[in-house]
Amino acid sequence: MSIYLGINIDHIATIRQARDANYPSPIEAALLCEKSGADSITLHLREDRRHIQDADVKILRNQLTTKMNLEMAATDEMIAIARKIKPQDCCLVPEKREELTTEGGLDVVSQIPRMKDVCLCLGESHIIVSLFVDAQKNQIDAARECGSPVIELHTGHYANATNEAQLTELEKIKTMTTYAHSIGLQVNAGHGLTLENTTAIAKLPEIVELNIGHSIIARAMFIGLEAATCEMKTLILEARE
Repeated sequence: MSIYLGINIDHIATIRQARDANYPSPIEAALLCEKSGADSITLHLREDRRHIQDADVKILRNQLTTKMNLEMAATDEMIAIARKIKPQDCCLVPEKREELTTEGGLDVVSQIPRMKDVCLCLGESHIIVSLFVDAQKNQIDAARECGSPVIELHTGHYANATNEAQLTELEKIKTMTTYAHSIGLQVNAGHGLTLENTTAIAKLPEIVELNIGHSIIARAMFIGLEAATCEMKTLILEARE
């Protein structure tokens, strides 16, 4: 099975917003990532608009030649924006105003009726919905019950662990990836992945797409965005050989 690389460009916008400037351009970054081998572009339109702005989403929807994966909270405002913009993919994520970044998976189990409605609503707009969940069977079962055709497994716990603890987290991801695939879900993964820890995840044959942002943008500071994109794309493809 092929594996694809989605690149999250939020942190380009973070640098821009730090000075409330018009540079660096997340539009330019996204197009360069595509040119360098990215299979999709991820951007998170947060409720507080701390990095990606509405205009970024609108412009990129028209200019991307691969596909847009719009990360968002399952709020009425964001659903309305998604239905208007019509990205190819939407990934529903939890969102807290005080967090630095998304800290864990969505608790689908506790909000099944709401998530069913959101998945149906977005699906009617021909948007492929993904639910960002931890590697837990009950959350995966709930995602399927809600009608989401795709899940994105949260790899942050794995990425932040070390030694035996990391191996334990990897085994959870491996087991739940196989399970989710067996019940008909497409499995993507992401969060906290770097050059040092991505290979083990990329080797899992059922994973279709990895969404990676911070480490690629950070690496680009030293070797350039084109090279950093190519480097990660080569790494995940080699993991499948």
